[in-house]
Amino acid sequence: MGKKLTVFLIDGKEFGPKLIEIGNWVGKGIYSPRNSFIDLLNKRNEFNNPGIYFLKSNPTSKSFSERIYIGEAENIGNRIKQHLADSNKDFFEIAFFISKDELLTKSQIKYLETRLISLAKEAKSSEIDNSATPSLPTLHEADISDMEYFIDQIKFILPIMGFNFLKPSTIKHEQTETKTKDKSLPQFQIRNSNYKAQMVVTDDGFIIRKNSQANKNVSPSMTDNYKILRQKLIETNILVDKGEFYEFLDDTVFSSPSAASNIILGRQSAGPIEWVNIKGKTYKEIIENLPDNSC
Repeated sequence: MGKKLTVFLIDGKEFGPKLIEIGNWVGKGIYSPRNSFIDLLNKRNEFNNPGIYFLKSNPTSKSFSERIYIGEAENIGNRIKQHLADSNKDFFEIAFFISKDELLTKSQIKYLETRLISLAKEAKSSEIDNSATPSLPTLHEADISDMEYFIDQIKFILPIMGFNFLKPSTIKHEQTETKTKDKSLPQFQIRNSNYKAQMVVTDDGFIIRKNSQANKNVSPSMTDNYKILRQKLIETNILVDKGEFYEFLDDTVFSSPSAASNIILGRQSAGPIEWVNIKGKTYKEIIENLPDNSC
């Protein structure tokens, strides 16, 4: 099912501040580069509202592409101005979300902050600058439902702003198990007798199954981006040392079959021919034999 989203370029520049809304959703999101923030603050009333905000800075580890601080405030503008004056917060992009009806309570924004910090840490996709996760405030059941819906919309909008910290690196094993009950779902194993590794293709991506094995050694042929990805998986305890090989502790999401095969084999590889199904057909052969739906 589609979703209508409106992106308004506040200063008419493609890389400048943006206001993003979804259909009849009561919330709205605003993105700004740091250098545009003060000018934006003087022109927009949204900064006087309570809400949840995200600050992006450079990561301390080469394994990640972004470092994120998550916070809440009853006055977004005043709080971010405090961060601007803090030499320890060397951020360069800002995103925040408020309610159009201005009715978010302190307990509700604290709930949003706590849940989003927890989700960000679980995703293991970015460095999270928050050292601790606050405890959840007490909310009525209806308020919890409203805030969870609010979070769903935030998760949808953030990647459009260039914030990817909520994109999960792993998914629950039970979720994959439920999806693989569909016999038509493509399932593969690595074409290498030294390692046992299974991959299933779902709408989440190319999923390497929990307990799959990976080579501990890295060939010079592997490109730097895959070496960085591999190190990230090790640092976040998704890949753990089992002596003779690494093992995946969770069902892990990859963007392509080659990304998955490179990490498992420890070398540059062509994923479409490294993955085979139970009949020995490669991923490449299966894709090439799909029916042509063109008109």
